[in-house]
Amino acid sequence: MNQKSLPPLNWLHTFEASARHLNFTHAATELCLTQGAVSQQIRLLESHLGVALFQRLARGLSLTKEGRAYYPVVQDAISRLSVGTSEIFSPDSQSLVKIRGSLSFFSYWLAPKLADFKALHPHIDIRYASHIWLAEWDAEEDMEIRWGHGDWQGLLSQRLTWDSLMPVCSPALPQHTRLDTPADLTNHTLLHVLGYEEGWGYWLNIMGEDQVDFSRGMQFDTLVSTLRMAELGQGVALARSSMVSELIAQGRLIAPFAKQVEASESFYLVKESSAPLHSAAQVFFDWLLEQAHRSKPAQ
Repeated sequence: MNQKSLPPLNWLHTFEASARHLNFTHAATELCLTQGAVSQQIRLLESHLGVALFQRLARGLSLTKEGRAYYPVVQDAISRLSVGTSEIFSPDSQSLVKIRGSLSFFSYWLAPKLADFKALHPHIDIRYASHIWLAEWDAEEDMEIRWGHGDWQGLLSQRLTWDSLMPVCSPALPQHTRLDTPADLTNHTLLHVLGYEEGWGYWLNIMGEDQVDFSRGMQFDTLVSTLRMAELGQGVALARSSMVSELIAQGRLIAPFAKQVEASESFYLVKESSAPLHSAAQVFFDWLLEQAHRSKPAQ
């Protein structure tokens, strides 16, 4: 299969503007070119591709089938280049804060609080990239959210949550099958999160319950998945208290057992020890710690 070589960027830029306006004169005005220069670049692009991209009509232009297919591809590529260039090289790039972390933490802890941050700091943009398990520091990010004990070499960590392990389920589940004591879990599907050190086996051992086979059940790679399954009445999830407080307050989940087990792991805010944060990142870092302090359970 013969692969077409990439056309010059200025031809593609001219095509995008012309396709958006469906008018060479308007495109020329936007691009600070003459109408003749725009027409010539379009002809060169069409010759390069071997197809017509526009139909020249008495009252303007219309895109051919090939032009309609090519337009969103070119528009997306130019948009990505524009955003990337601005993000990396613009003097305003320091207003973008880059965070990498848990999808569960973002969904259940951070997302409900971000509106308050944007109200306080409307000119600071947030880019949150979710990853399931973090092992190596990513130099592209300003900070990370990690689950663990807080001891990562070369990194400064600040605790964000103080968690208890607590089984949760749909309010409808106990109405169908008894769930009064941990022993009753033998009649329910256990929902497991892969990767957590303190899972169902740990919790059942602390509770002194050895009749429940904790090796059975459904396994998922995120807490988000187990909590959604629990909401749907498909089993019982072992949750971290900081992740489910709002779901319980909203009545979407219940905690059927009164006793909770303190988790030895927590969510931590992490940055490089030796690298100072730029001003916007420091503002967000400090704001996160303030939110954590407000959310800290009373002793």
